[in-house]
Amino acid sequence: MEIWQALILGLVQGLGEFLPVSSSGHLVLAREIMGISGEYMLFDIMVHVGTLAAVIAAFYKDILGLFKPPFKTIGLILLASLPAAAVGLAFNDVIENFFSGAKYIGFFFLFTAVVMLATEIIAVRRPFVERELPLRVAPSVGIKAALIMGGMQAIALFPGVSRSGSTIFGGTLARSRRQDVAKFSFFMSIPVILGSALLSVIDVANTGADVVWSVVFAGMAAAFVSGLASIKLMMRLVEKANYKWFSLYLVTVAVLSLIFFF
Repeated sequence: MEIWQALILGLVQGLGEFLPVSSSGHLVLAREIMGISGEYMLFDIMVHVGTLAAVIAAFYKDILGLFKPPFKTIGLILLASLPAAAVGLAFNDVIENFFSGAKYIGFFFLFTAVVMLATEIIAVRRPFVERELPLRVAPSVGIKAALIMGGMQAIALFPGVSRSGSTIFGGTLARSRRQDVAKFSFFMSIPVILGSALLSVIDVANTGADVVWSVVFAGMAAAFVSGLASIKLMMRLVEKANYKWFSLYLVTVAVLSLIFFF
């Protein structure tokens, strides 16, 4: 992989991580289009670390607040991370196989498209409007929302299933406050990405695989910059709950993927 290819993949990762279109799915597609073959699980995880740095930069005050008593949000984040950890450990080989090619990715894109359309429908049909009825605002993220969002995050381990889109759907389904759901969705990525990065680095150290770190760092830098931009955009979109255009885009990408790769 050349540095320019790493930069493109990093941009794709940063934009796709927080917008509800699946960064992992678009990474697989981008590699197919550029003719990049081989095992790039470490690169994929490290560009996720780049977007994790974007989360920390965008919400560093909120993240520092997590470490103040009573540590409720940290507990909820850990609780929400359990399903993904369990699925990742149990089906690691299966998930890696899906990352090796784009044959079935169209089906996962279709799943995300349905999820995002359902999210908008649920949000629009809520029995109250948060801004107009402040005394009846939605609750913040609690145990119920954390469990549902955690379950959706586990499904999003497969390429083509948007992590941000799926978890926001879970929070919307639990009828939690939109802005809190978006922030909690971003925070949920922290332990999952850190855990995956640690396991990948250990695996590389044990196997002695050759890694061109200049290429990896170029991808991480691009993911960080584009990640900051997509965080700001996503926070605006969450407030309006306007996801149908993403759904339409994903249907288009899914159909094209099925035509060319299946």
